[in-house]
Amino acid sequence: MEKIHNESPDKGYRRIRDELERYHDIDVNDKRILRICRKLGIKSTIKYANDGCTRQAANPQYIAENILNREFTAEAPNQKWLTDVTEFHYYIGTEKHKVYLSAILDLYDRRIVAYRIGDSNNNLLVFETFDDAVRDNPDAHPLFHSDRGFQYTNRIFHTKLEAAGMTQSMSRVAKCIDNGPMEGFWGILKRERYYGRRFTDRESLVAMVEDYICYYNNKRLQRNLGVLTPMEKHEFYLQAA
Repeated sequence: MEKIHNESPDKGYRRIRDELERYHDIDVNDKRILRICRKLGIKSTIKYANDGCTRQAANPQYIAENILNREFTAEAPNQKWLTDVTEFHYYIGTEKHKVYLSAILDLYDRRIVAYRIGDSNNNLLVFETFDDAVRDNPDAHPLFHSDRGFQYTNRIFHTKLEAAGMTQSMSRVAKCIDNGPMEGFWGILKRERYYGRRFTDRESLVAMVEDYICYYNNKRLQRNLGVLTPMEKHEFYLQAA
């Protein structure tokens, strides 16, 4: 338990218990792990508020209704995708620099379908993320939900969605909860690997993000998925189909 905590201070007693069972063949209940955590002084890292970087368009070219309507479940992969952009900072001396992460999340298995990292929060970043998702999932025609950021209200982006056979959905104004699972993923990533650290070069920050998304998809167990990783949930569906 101490080894798991030292390697990943973000893990609370429930995630420590799940990892003990899955990766170390130690089957104990939550209450026992909680008692040992308290005795050893093991606590998960503090949660932080997520500061979004959405920029609303002054004159949006296309606005979609909130078709998703907070229905954050799906019966199969590629039925519902969420997307957003978030920012990270690194420092060269006292000078602050930014990188932006655009990602698409599947609501069935919570996997990250596609992502791109760039130095500018612009249309190209979002368009390339979408193009990657379509290339890797050519038969997918999901409901595609976002906030009302300027990239998503762009008519070119709406045309790309239509060409891919997707239906567009958008959160209401100033209602982050309408895109809750996507916001939740940003919070998980930043709490577990970003907050409390100071990155002093772009390379290490980008490597952290890339490594974390690989870990999240393939190694991070989630109880709401039945103590599976996103890719395990995804593969089990494909095997049963």
